[in-house]
Amino acid sequence: MPTTNPQSPSHARKRSETRFLTLSIALAVVAAGATTYAFTAGAEQPHGNRVELNVDGGRATVDTATLAVTARTRAGRELPLSAPSPTHLGKPGPVRSTDNGRAKKWSYPDRGLDVTARTDHGRLSLSVTSHRDTTLDWPVTEAGNDSASLQLPRGEGLDIPVKDAFWSGKGGKEGEKKGQLSGATVDMGADLTLPLWGYSLGHDRGVSYLTPTDLGTTLKFAQDPHDRLRTTARHTFDGGDGTRTYTVTLALTDGNPVAPAADYRSYLAERGQLGSLKRKMKENPETRKLLGAFHAYTWGDARTAAGVKKLRALGVDRMWLGYDADEHPMDAAAVREAKKAGYLVGPYDSFDNGQDPKTSDSPVSTWPGTVYPDFCVRRADGKPETGFGGRGCYLSSEAFERAESRHHYLRDRTGAMLANGSNSYFLDVDATGELFRDHAKGHPMTKAEDRENRLARMHRITGQGSKGSKGGQGSQGGHGPVLGSESAQPWANRALAFDHGAATPAADGYWAVQKDREKWGGYYPENAPKVFFKPAELPADVAKAMYDPRYRVPLYETTLHGSLVNTERWELSYEKLPRQKTTRALLAMLYNTPLNYVLDGPSLKEHGRELAALQRYFEPLHKAAGAEELTSFRNLTPDRLVQRTVFGKGTLTVTANFGKKTYKGLPGGCVDARLKGDDQPRRLCPGKLPGDPS
Repeated sequence: MPTTNPQSPSHARKRSETRFLTLSIALAVVAAGATTYAFTAGAEQPHGNRVELNVDGGRATVDTATLAVTARTRAGRELPLSAPSPTHLGKPGPVRSTDNGRAKKWSYPDRGLDVTARTDHGRLSLSVTSHRDTTLDWPVTEAGNDSASLQLPRGEGLDIPVKDAFWSGKGGKEGEKKGQLSGATVDMGADLTLPLWGYSLGHDRGVSYLTPTDLGTTLKFAQDPHDRLRTTARHTFDGGDGTRTYTVTLALTDGNPVAPAADYRSYLAERGQLGSLKRKMKENPETRKLLGAFHAYTWGDARTAAGVKKLRALGVDRMWLGYDADEHPMDAAAVREAKKAGYLVGPYDSFDNGQDPKTSDSPVSTWPGTVYPDFCVRRADGKPETGFGGRGCYLSSEAFERAESRHHYLRDRTGAMLANGSNSYFLDVDATGELFRDHAKGHPMTKAEDRENRLARMHRITGQGSKGSKGGQGSQGGHGPVLGSESAQPWANRALAFDHGAATPAADGYWAVQKDREKWGGYYPENAPKVFFKPAELPADVAKAMYDPRYRVPLYETTLHGSLVNTERWELSYEKLPRQKTTRALLAMLYNTPLNYVLDGPSLKEHGRELAALQRYFEPLHKAAGAEELTSFRNLTPDRLVQRTVFGKGTLTVTANFGKKTYKGLPGGCVDARLKGDDQPRRLCPGKLPGDPS
């Protein structure tokens, strides 16, 4: 919990034993909110430097001289999908047919690249095979008109007008910090919660870009000559890092801002990579207790049986309660009381850090024997990779995997953590994919292998098997605990039931704010650290970048709602940011996601009634729709301050008014939710609840 890296990276990738490096690209047509998409496409003969393919909704053309891609819709509109690659490709070779005419091949001899273009389920697929480590800048994407917007999955998701000076860097309000994105580069797996971006172009047109194999891929933001945001992806082909395959999909959409996320949900479903909370609840009935539950980390009296009784006495009958695995964890009596109340309860743990047992400052960083320093990740120079905050070292997942069948370090750790009867478990870092290349002679590892190792051990904790593992961690009989992790990347969605952090669109300036311990709070006192409990205020530009509802869209929920339960970061409890309370409550209800808290005796006394009122409103909505997909998102007003979501086939419809003016009877600062069969909407105005100063 407090010991993790707030910027821990994660990357999705595949292991490959081939010596070549591959890029594949796909093009499709997507309607926002749909569950599956049908594609009809066929390869056509090349025309000079052009390869043309029919796709559902139009025709795509690849210029083999530059890798520029265009599409002509059935309505006759011409859309640029990628500008020419700025990478020097050299003269392309002749195009030839292969795979019984279903694919076209050509090469770039000067750069050592071989390219295959084919249709795959109606998609245009380009596979670029490299015979040496290299880079490719592609695709190069831009809007083409001033009214367009860019979708970016920072946290839950952003929808950014391409000429908005706050993001692009020119014009705008006097004194306002500009250029939040222009000039920046993000790692597709480390800095974004989903491997995608997209554009809404107006006139029911848009484009979705997915990079499912995002390891080694970055996205750079710049301004075009018209001061509009443009993006350029770069992939680094490096066999040592396991970046042997780079996949980009380009999809024509209906222009809805969540269409790229709907596209990605379909992509996962088509490949059997989309998890299901309904299935997880069948496999482990305890998972059902997530539906309707708020989440809270506990301290002091809140960790005791008496503290749990006080929470239940307020009328809160669904909660996830977590606690640090420190010198004062929840004891068996408190765990029994929590389970009696119908709660999930579990420890915070991490397999990521190791320290010298003689000087370790954290129980979760203390390991038996010579795990430290033998399991330290080693850099190319042989030195250990220094751990988070300069503490100890990062531990190699490969070292653990090789040792597990003999020493059971991970099995013994989880067993000890669950000895008090806990029915849940929070494993920090693993699902974000803070991935390493390990140069240690005894346990060498690529980043791709690191990801597979982390997936394997998460599956073992939940009792879902040990696919690909080198040792059996095992589960605690029958089924394992209800597992969560930090800011879960989509490649981990089948292994987890919940995550903490992916809902927070942490702006760059947010991390700097946390370093000011006087204003933000530090890790003391021990029973109520101010970093969690002290109310704080975000600088205006950071607050705008993170919580201005005009920029917010539910990309993450569109892809993964119904697969896992998502919350904000643990250090951003609901009470941490008083000025944003109403907005955060409305966003949580609109997205059908839980609020998160930190609790001790005094905070429970001060905020308990408000927490209980919010949870009572949320519980029936989440019980009904928490395992359903988010099927629709709409801005109902031009200023984007009134928004609506739909879950399932009309199971739940939520309308939130973030403005100050009443909209069709819905006051500003309020939300209406209607379950299927309701005669009247259920209204919540969080600012009018006891204890809310916003």
